[in-house]
Formats: sequence, C-alpha cells, structure tokens
Amino acid sequence: MLITPAYAQAAGAGSAVTSFIPLILIFGIMYFLLIRPQQKKLKEHQAMVEAVRRGDQIVTQGGIIGKIAKVKDDGQVEVEIAEGVKVQVVKSTIANVLNKTEPASK
Repeated sequence: MLITPAYAQAAGAGSAVTSFIPLILIFGIMYFLLIRPQQKKLKEHQAMVEAVRRGDQIVTQGGIIGKIAKVKDDGQVEVEIAEGVKVQVVKSTIANVLNKTEPASK
C-alpha cells in the first residue's frame, strides 16, 4: 500500500472546501448581475417619488397620465387626470415623471 489512511483523509477534506468554491462564485456573480442593480433602481425610484411636487406630470403604473394637484403627507398624491377629475394615488405607484415643474423661487 502506497497511500496511508491519514493522507487519504486529508485529501478528502481539501476537496470539500474546493467543492464550495463554485457555489460561492455563482452567488457572487448573481449579486453583481441581479441583486445590486435592482437595489440601485429601487433607490432611484424612491428618490424620484419623494421629489414629486405640485404641477408635475406623471404616469402611474396603471398607465394613467395626469398632473399632480396636491401632495399629501401620508404617502398619497392627488392627481388631476382630466379637467375637474381628481383621483388619489399612492406615491409608490408613480412609474415615471414626464414633466417636472421648476421650484418656486423665493
């Protein structure tokens, strides 16, 4: 016998660590390709939603285009979708801001 039992056991322990390396690499690739860009996109959307103000023209996730008539404190906005027709929309459902109004100068 050329291989001692102690040497054979040590070789088995090294291969267990080596077998986890592809799993760790796959997780790292998934993080940089999927998770991190999604978090960045979410932060950008939250910043956009927090920056809306009266007069901005928006598109909701349902496809409704309207102009913000009033920004409420409880996470809602009042959107005028036609002359005299106003609906309340949750801020997080704003998909895009089409036209931003200039801030009032003091």
